[in-house]
Amino acid sequence: MWMDKALTILKKYFGYDSFRKGQKEAIENLMEGKDTFVIMPTGGGKSLIYQIPAMMLPGLTVVISPLISLMKDQIDSLNEMGINAVYINSSLTEKQIDENLLKVYNGECKMLYVAPERLESEKFAHELMCMDISFIAIDEAHCVSKWGHDFRPSYRKIRSFINLLENRPRILACTATATPEVKEDIINLLGLNNPKVHFTGFNRENLTFKVFKGENKDNFIKEYLKDRPEESGIIFAATRRETEHLYTLLKDKYKVGLYHAGLKEEMRRTMQEEFMFDNLHIMVATNAFGMGIDKSNIRYVIHYNMPKNLEAYYQEAGRAGRDGEPSECILLYNSGDVQTQRYLIETTTLSPEKKDKEYTNLRTMVDYSYTSQCLRKYILNYFGEDYTQDYCGNCSICNDETEKIDTTLEAQMIFSSIYRVRERYGINTIVDILKGSRNQRILKFSLDKISTYGLMQEYDRKYIEELMNKLIADGYIFVTNGEYPVLKLTPRAANALKGKEPVILAMRRVVEVKQEDNALLADLKALRKNISEELKVPPYIIFPDATLKELALRMPNSREKFLNIKGVGDRKYERYGDRFIQVIENYMKENNIISQELPELKDNIIIEKTKVKTQQITYDLYKQGLSLNEIAKERELTPLTIENHIFQCASEGMDIDLDEFIPEGREEEILKVIKEIGAEKLKPIKEMLPEDIEYRAIKAVILKQETK
Repeated sequence: MWMDKALTILKKYFGYDSFRKGQKEAIENLMEGKDTFVIMPTGGGKSLIYQIPAMMLPGLTVVISPLISLMKDQIDSLNEMGINAVYINSSLTEKQIDENLLKVYNGECKMLYVAPERLESEKFAHELMCMDISFIAIDEAHCVSKWGHDFRPSYRKIRSFINLLENRPRILACTATATPEVKEDIINLLGLNNPKVHFTGFNRENLTFKVFKGENKDNFIKEYLKDRPEESGIIFAATRRETEHLYTLLKDKYKVGLYHAGLKEEMRRTMQEEFMFDNLHIMVATNAFGMGIDKSNIRYVIHYNMPKNLEAYYQEAGRAGRDGEPSECILLYNSGDVQTQRYLIETTTLSPEKKDKEYTNLRTMVDYSYTSQCLRKYILNYFGEDYTQDYCGNCSICNDETEKIDTTLEAQMIFSSIYRVRERYGINTIVDILKGSRNQRILKFSLDKISTYGLMQEYDRKYIEELMNKLIADGYIFVTNGEYPVLKLTPRAANALKGKEPVILAMRRVVEVKQEDNALLADLKALRKNISEELKVPPYIIFPDATLKELALRMPNSREKFLNIKGVGDRKYERYGDRFIQVIENYMKENNIISQELPELKDNIIIEKTKVKTQQITYDLYKQGLSLNEIAKERELTPLTIENHIFQCASEGMDIDLDEFIPEGREEEILKVIKEIGAEKLKPIKEMLPEDIEYRAIKAVILKQETK
């Protein structure tokens, strides 16, 4: 039975006991000789869907992949596992191409990776026609659609090439992002025959989505990186100038790289390789860097500027967390980004139809930045997925990083102004009216005479703009397309204006990020780095971060135990197992850890039994007499993180003197306010107390009451 063989290959070469969601069904369909269309999120395991059938089918598998770097990574990874595969693209010399083709002719390779442009060569197409091709896999299939965010004209040639083959092979099309419109385009333009569509959903549960508006972007990035100096991350910026600015800002303190189209090809290649090999931790780049990155251990992706559409954003943000580990996708929004994108749309030579589509896509991106609903729900619904949950628990809206505020009165003022001017003006003019501006435009059109003129003159202009964008994102106001968009009221706004429903909007508040320590994990990463340098392959090809974390936690010290770690196959154990076991045994000996059975697994989650909590380390230093600032310096964490550790220890009943955090004689004053308004949120308490009373004191008083 072929499924038994597939599972054997999965375990022997890839180190996994079972298939992920959607993989088995798609492979089954392909083995039955049928065309297949897979829509699976980045990191969901699309490559296995063509790699495993390729090893079982009798002929050659041709994988069409759009980017050279992506090809090389996959070939390196396959070869490391003992699977012979080659690629042909413009990075190779004619001699290397001939050598690779000879390997294919001689049956030494089961997989041949090619760029779509290569199929435009009549000579090359005829060479392939002479081979026994049983399977063609088309990666990044959305590139065939003009509505897709990465349209590649060369993808339109794939169907013609397939039609040249005497015996039509089975076809697999794969993509991570496709709206319903793009999905239909892919099926039609590639000529798929009644394909079975396997849609596992676009949801990537390990990613946390966050949007921050009105921040000082440079300060935000510097603060964010303090707790992550050695984590891999990408910072996307819209222009070359901005990437160079960020590179200059960070290069003296961090191992940071720079990537944009203006750099020489050799420099770009060097920067990318240094990043892939973990010699650089941060890559500052334009979107030219996005699609070709297959680095699995990227822990965060920050967008310094807003992309032009949600498909591009999700694709670029999706570079994070490909190994399934928790990772963050952060968008820093500024209204100036919208003006930049509008200018770019207006100055292109696009058709009116395409321009209108671009404006609609841009508005969707702005709405995402301002929505009060779950960010995950917003993204998934955009891609046509029926995500019915209102709370995902893993975005800046759901993670209680916002406060729900009743803005009915302010919203009614805004709606009334739009109504009074007969829905003929855009955001800036409505804000001018509400602020009571005396500018030339207001006076010229007598807009200072309407009843809502100056109604919000006491409000900050940026606050009014943010309210209006949130009202647009939440469906109260509709914005027309074009260079000069105007505002229209929806039925929902009419209900609010008549007092039939309140307007509740979400406003952000900051949550501190915590960091865990793990000495063994650091040792394992150092060994992985050494091996990667010896073999000249990126570290994650040796083992992904998820495998190292499981090794650090479960500490396997025998072949049998080591092969039970996810991501460890026979070949990898033979090549590296003894060296990693040696590091683990040394660590256990140095820390007096006795060999034990592997920790229990439940629903693929390791139940931790021996790991020391990060707050315990902080507590031990506290009991040695160190101050919070001294502990923060010692552990290279922020004082606020250390403070949170101490209060966590206090809540768990550990010996913490909370009185030292409360100014003398102020406890009753704080307690009085807490009794009056409750202790659910700190900010309202802080606002009712004198400025010299810090949050630290409020937390300490609350904890004293809870632990009595």
